[in-house]
Parts: sequence; C-alpha cells; structure tokens
Amino acid sequence: MSLSAPRRAAETARPYLLGLTRAVTGLLFACHGAASLFGVLGGAKGGGTVEALSWPGWYAAVIQLVGGTLVLLGLGTRTAAVVCSGSMAYAYFSVHQEGGLLPIQNGGESAALFAWAFLALALTGPGALALDALLPTRRHPAPATA
Repeated sequence: MSLSAPRRAAETARPYLLGLTRAVTGLLFACHGAASLFGVLGGAKGGGTVEALSWPGWYAAVIQLVGGTLVLLGLGTRTAAVVCSGSMAYAYFSVHQEGGLLPIQNGGESAALFAWAFLALALTGPGALALDALLPTRRHPAPATA
C-alpha cells in the first residue's frame, strides 16, 4: 500500500521539522542563559546578571546556556534535553507553583513549555541536521561464543 502524496511529503519533512524545532528551542533556551549570565539580550529579570554561584539562578543559567547550545547544535541532544527539561520542571514546581495552580496564574508558561519541549526532544531525538549524525556511532562488539 502506498502513501498519498501529501502523506509522503509530511513523512519526508518530519525529521527536518523536528530538527528545526530542536534548533529553535535550543537557541531560545541558550538566550535565556546568556542574558542571565552576561547581561546581554536584555539581561536577567530585573536587569543585570545573576550572582555567580548563587542557587538556583546561576546554576539554572549555566544549564540554559550550555544545555541550550548543545540542543541547538544537536550534540548529545537526548542527554542535554533531559537535563534541560528537569531544570525547567524544578523551576516550575519550586518557583512558579506557589503563585497558583495553572501556568497562566503563576507566570510559569515558559518554564512549562520548555520542560515539555525538552522532554519531547529527549524522547524523539534530534531530528535532521544534528551534529550527532557526524560522530561515529559506538558499537559494542558481540560477545565471543565458545
């Protein structure tokens, strides 16, 4: 059974759309980290930068910058996405949740969206045009039989 032309086109475009989604999500996340760490792009909330080694702001900003850059490039995407998703889930439940049940009530929309987007990337993989595809895959040798 053959697929219809629109369905074939959608199947062909799927890895590229996933790769573009990965790159955009990583870029936006890295921008948050750069803003918090270096005061660029408008700086951290309230202006300026986060204090070095302050918990959890500085660590979150480092995860945002490094993790976002790795996801953007498609390098170690699944691992980086799990770490990024976890950091945003932590941010949502430790910072935003006390302001109300729903993200629209507590200002946690971006934390919730990033957490779910990174979870989806961790499960689906990087899609097309990821640097991971250029690295040699590690193959475990089959155990020797007697």
